[in-house]
Amino acid sequence: MARVERVAIVGVGLIGGSLALAARAAGLVGEVVGIGRSEANLAVARQRGIIDRSVRDPADLGPVDLVVLAVPVRSTAAAARALLPHLRPGTLLTDAGSVKATVVAEMEALLSPGLPFVGAHPIAGSEQAGAAAARADLFQGARCILTPTPRTDAAALRTVRELWEGVGARVDDMDAVAHDAALAWVSHLPHAIAYALVGALARSGAEAVALGGASWRDATRVAASPPELWRDIFLANRDAVLAATDAFAAELARLRAAVAGGDGAALEALLTHATAARRRGGDDRP
Repeated sequence: MARVERVAIVGVGLIGGSLALAARAAGLVGEVVGIGRSEANLAVARQRGIIDRSVRDPADLGPVDLVVLAVPVRSTAAAARALLPHLRPGTLLTDAGSVKATVVAEMEALLSPGLPFVGAHPIAGSEQAGAAAARADLFQGARCILTPTPRTDAAALRTVRELWEGVGARVDDMDAVAHDAALAWVSHLPHAIAYALVGALARSGAEAVALGGASWRDATRVAASPPELWRDIFLANRDAVLAATDAFAAELARLRAAVAGGDGAALEALLTHATAARRRGGDDRP
């Protein structure tokens, strides 16, 4: 891709910071400006060379060619709205959120045709947060989903695709609603289960955490993720998350009934069905 000379990263956390590091390492960008609420986090980003400078007031941003909105999904449109008076025509905006349908609709309603937007979701991350957690190899081999619409500018779509490919991601296009339905199952529901599992144990008062082994760590690792981020994801993708949660609750009820009834055959059948499905699923990536 052609080098993007001036990039603004709004939200210099794990995703935004890692994209900046990777893009800089690949020579894809020039100056990187960080925008965020926490001066301490922005200071870490400057110290680590993730950004060249930071601003708290959008009026101090100056001209940029690309804006990456890496904020909680329900803050995406608000963050863009604050920048609008300070963006020149032709500035490309993109995001990195885990929910796409509502974000894309809000951004397309907000922006004029002179400010193109491309919805994007890099399916990568960890339970860690902030500029201190950013790493240049985060997107190597990861999938990144773009969600173009009939309004999406072809040149803007190409630039965003080449950016994510340039930092090592495997890029695919997908309808935003279909994306959200799929991610409710393979990302949002697993996070909800992890939070609920840890919360249930905490409320039980049981002294069991010290005995937790690999299965406990694997099942609950993502419950250490930032609550603000996942609050927004669950609410922004509410219908799909509820549908997946209801289906999971029904399956859990079947398992409970088999245990309660001492029905070993039914229990083994449920476990066998799940084991076979998991083995057909391939690798461990979401």
